[in-house]
Amino acid sequence: MSYEPKLSAKIDTRVQEMNKFMVWINRLGIYVVVLLLLLAGWIVKPEKFFTVDNMNSVFQAVSLTGICAVGLAFIVYSANFNDMSLPMTIAFSGMVAVQLLQVGFVVSLLGGIAAGLLMGAVNGFVIGKLRAHPIIWSMAFNFVMSGIARWAWAGNQIYPDTITENAATAESFYALARTSFGGDLKIPLMVVVMVVMFIIGHIILSYTTFGNQLKIIGSNYQAGRLSGIHCARVIFLAYLINAFCASICGIFLASLSRVGAYYNGEGYDFECVTAVLLGGMTLAGGKGSMIGVFGGVLTVGLLTNVMNLLGISTFNQYLVQGLVFLLIVWINTNSARKLGKS
Repeated sequence: MSYEPKLSAKIDTRVQEMNKFMVWINRLGIYVVVLLLLLAGWIVKPEKFFTVDNMNSVFQAVSLTGICAVGLAFIVYSANFNDMSLPMTIAFSGMVAVQLLQVGFVVSLLGGIAAGLLMGAVNGFVIGKLRAHPIIWSMAFNFVMSGIARWAWAGNQIYPDTITENAATAESFYALARTSFGGDLKIPLMVVVMVVMFIIGHIILSYTTFGNQLKIIGSNYQAGRLSGIHCARVIFLAYLINAFCASICGIFLASLSRVGAYYNGEGYDFECVTAVLLGGMTLAGGKGSMIGVFGGVLTVGLLTNVMNLLGISTFNQYLVQGLVFLLIVWINTNSARKLGKS
């Protein structure tokens, strides 16, 4: 009679220690940075930083970025990286809105939104249905639309007060970006719209079937397709939402600058995706929340405001922003890795 030695599984006796600091960083995310920036602003200018005027300035400065970031979050969440046609969606919507002022104020707003949605529909169809590369396609589409806008308006800027003979219509358009609520609080309309859009975006992304499907597609496209999700339709809707937000931004921007121009949206593609990524979303898709994106938008605004209070020049601000953003991304990535979430 022979005896075979029993094989026993090797037990890992290593102590698994979890860094409590990293736990809090991961839970609170970008809002740790927001609190630090608030503290820094109070230390730098205690008599000015927490005034109503300065806080309104912070929120108004990032309101357009925030409005666009809401829509772009759906694109990033679906693992389609970024919408490089965002600048021309903003600019084209604003130019169409200004052009249609001669027909009427309401028609102008609806026309500007429709122009943006049309661009979103093209992006959604080509990327969602035809599976074109989102970066390459949207970048090419941005160049095409830039050429169309320059050709349509002969490379000229268009001004509301010259487009329409009705001075009241032009003034109503100008007032869009200058209307405020709350009496002495003077809360700008753009800020109200941004907050409402973040709330709606959060509900859609977190509590609807569409949001859940978008998460599955962003995490694993093939798994989503095999599970019966109509991936092309979901991505198409994500691009429509993104275009709607960009068109609202474009109309506000044209109102704020008092001009419709093909260059109005320049830089928003980078600035918005920076805010989205700072807020905890990843280009890999399927991760993050609107609450985090809102924190990312606040971080951009507060950092700029603190540097302005310190008198830092514009060129040096770019350097500081780049370094701070790299640091924040590294902290978030490092905390997620140490907690086994990346």
